[in-house]
Amino acid sequence: MTRTQFRHIAGHLLTPLLMCLGMALAYLGAFHQPVPNNLALAVVGDSPQAMVLAQTMKDKGGAGLDVITVPDRQAAISALHDRELVGAYVPDAAQPELLVATASSDTSAMAAEVAFRSVSDHQGVPLVVTDVTTKADGDPTGQGIFFLLVALSVGAYGSVAVIGAAGAMMRMRVRAAIGVATALVVSLIGVVVAGPVFGVIDSDFASVFGIAWLYSSGIILIGIGLHTFLKRWTTLALITLFVMLNFTTSGGVYGPELQNGFFGALHSFWNGADFVEGLRDLLYFDGGAGFGARLFGLFAWLAVGVILVVIAGSYETRHAPKAVTTAAIEEEVGESVAV
Repeated sequence: MTRTQFRHIAGHLLTPLLMCLGMALAYLGAFHQPVPNNLALAVVGDSPQAMVLAQTMKDKGGAGLDVITVPDRQAAISALHDRELVGAYVPDAAQPELLVATASSDTSAMAAEVAFRSVSDHQGVPLVVTDVTTKADGDPTGQGIFFLLVALSVGAYGSVAVIGAAGAMMRMRVRAAIGVATALVVSLIGVVVAGPVFGVIDSDFASVFGIAWLYSSGIILIGIGLHTFLKRWTTLALITLFVMLNFTTSGGVYGPELQNGFFGALHSFWNGADFVEGLRDLLYFDGGAGFGARLFGLFAWLAVGVILVVIAGSYETRHAPKAVTTAAIEEEVGESVAV
């Protein structure tokens, strides 16, 4: 093997090696040690005992727990439906109850149960856990939406490479139109498989399809715009944006209340989190609990994609090879003959 061949192979191997490093840092950094981080809990009641219990748990939990009191059980249920709480403990000498909303996050609900079970165990009585939400029959853990996110993301960023290679000679507006049409097909596949095939989605199919199309279009347009500048590094960039940082911050496995500050902060505006939390709000919380903000976030990511496509199209137009006309060729030949 010559030195030139070695450099050529090493240069192409750099991409998968960087992907390996990025995946390890992202997934292990996000998931290796889930611990409470401002886990929003409540103790139901306004008695001195309820206030003492809430303060004691808050003192012991430190920054991991954010424990308040709410006046009654109905107020706790309302706060859970508004996704302001992860769990609410109803004290009772004989049968204490924990209210949770597993549709918001099954793993966070489990964390709330662990926190309050120590209280009931100390009392020597069983803890009754009540889920105040109802999920689709095909999605008992509430994580099916996350796997729909994975399917849509892979279909979207995988399409960018094909459009960039096969459509390299096409105008930017044509590639963008193909990208949006591809996003429609990707979304249709994802929703049909998640809905009629596996029953993860059992209502609001048109709205879910629209949100999926919005999400997929954003990724594809961003990818098409970046491809003009990044070329063969586009895949690495898209995997970094829409896999490494996207899946880990979406809330599909662990919510921000079980992650460190970095991943928790990205959860507040990253497009995967907008998709997962937006669908949860739509399907399980009657379109409330911040659904509008999540939908706005997806439109913002789509706008970024449109802006990148416009910039890339303008760049390609300015740097395109200038066409040589027949008159110019004849003039140049004439000058050569004259010389």
